[in-house]
Amino acid sequence: MPLNPAIPNWRAKRVWLVGASSGIGRAVAAQLHAQGAQVIVSARQQALLDTFVQQHPGSQALVLDVTDAQAVQHAADHLQAQAPLDLVCYCAGHYSPMRADALALPELLRHQQVNLTGALHLLAAVVPGLRASAQAGRTPHLSLVASVAGWRGLPQSLAYGPTKAALINLAETLFLDLRPQGVGVSVVNPGFVDTPLTRQNNFAMPALLTPEQAAQAMLRGWERGDFELHFPRRFTLWLKLLRVLPYRWYFPLVHRMTGL
Repeated sequence: MPLNPAIPNWRAKRVWLVGASSGIGRAVAAQLHAQGAQVIVSARQQALLDTFVQQHPGSQALVLDVTDAQAVQHAADHLQAQAPLDLVCYCAGHYSPMRADALALPELLRHQQVNLTGALHLLAAVVPGLRASAQAGRTPHLSLVASVAGWRGLPQSLAYGPTKAALINLAETLFLDLRPQGVGVSVVNPGFVDTPLTRQNNFAMPALLTPEQAAQAMLRGWERGDFELHFPRRFTLWLKLLRVLPYRWYFPLVHRMTGL
């Protein structure tokens, strides 16, 4: 039984994707547009958003810095004044590999500001409107893009992993609060996806997906009404197994598997 209302048809659904100038967010926006959704894309880079709108007639671009709480609130108020939002997805992300022997506080804080604080800015701006929409009989949905890196501690994920772990916990708590009020909530935990962020990795990435493949998996999950969308299963199911291992087994195994 699905945990969220299924979304069988995207036609005329109003979707706001925050962090959609490249990578997974852009691919999701393109596929939703192809299925008839009214797509609004937000990110910091005006030129990339303008290119998307030119290539996807009828879509809308809204330049936004998620670290600016006032700007996020203004954008949300503007969009919700036009019409209710059916899906709000936080795709914005920052990633730089980091280990403890090269700890850099500004970079740690940048991860927090983009990956987590930006999501909190968005929640504060859209949750009241989504609740009101649900009370009016609609079935709005809120989705946070986290990562399998948030499941357990991993080498080189000192800055990134904790922010994604926080998003997973945040989504779980939001589900408990919002689902009884009629708002769907989901969390997206991708494995490795070929994006400008992951191209910084200097190791082989198993089961690497294209952004288009990741987007297909996300749409399928939303359409089914899943709470957790994780993919590719041939990779993520093994990582789920690692989640239940006791620390005395987990730490040696990770060292052995990664060589780090």
